[in-house]
Amino acid sequence: MINRNKLVRLAGVGAAATLALGLFSTGAAHADTFVPLPGGELVKTLSDGTVVTVRMVGESATISPSMGATPVHRNAWVSGSAQVEIAGGEDVGGKIYPGYVVGCQVNIAGGGAEGGASADMDTEGNVSPSAETGANLTIGPGQAKSFYVLDIEKPDDYGDEDHATNNSFGGNTGSVTWSDQTIGLNGCGGYAQARSFISVEVETENVISYVTLWGQPFSLG
Repeated sequence: MINRNKLVRLAGVGAAATLALGLFSTGAAHADTFVPLPGGELVKTLSDGTVVTVRMVGESATISPSMGATPVHRNAWVSGSAQVEIAGGEDVGGKIYPGYVVGCQVNIAGGGAEGGASADMDTEGNVSPSAETGANLTIGPGQAKSFYVLDIEKPDDYGDEDHATNNSFGGNTGSVTWSDQTIGLNGCGGYAQARSFISVEVETENVISYVTLWGQPFSLG
């Protein structure tokens, strides 16, 4: 005897499988891609013996199809947390400058950009951003730009509007966390990459120094 209930169930499984294949072949190609990143840690001893530890934790990127829907447009949302610990010093404090370098058809694996492009990084690894925000970057082949994540509005010494790209802290610890910071890239017809950095200015009683930690490069497509 034919079990009609069993046939109905099997037919339903087949339809679900067909639907799943359809999603993988069409919609999945346009879905967001979540990329977990390993973060990192850097320990540096300053000239006066102060030990600075910089960590990137909880780092990730979500790569999304661009609203432009063309090969020269990319969109990504990035998140992470910068943490700083200082040991062996007194009257310490500092500033945390988190940011990203974005490159088009260049190698940014070395911490700036190689192959003829410049990410505005000096010989000590300190970054001078070439763009104010990652919300809308225009980069051609062989180029790279860097930007800070933070834009904190506050009055200056004269009461006028000022914008800070760092999070200041006093004492031996400091941190800053960002979520879904936009990276919008235009004009890059080839492969594109991005890489986070945390530049920390540390001030003790005896020295002022910069420590820069670089994250792992990731593809923007």
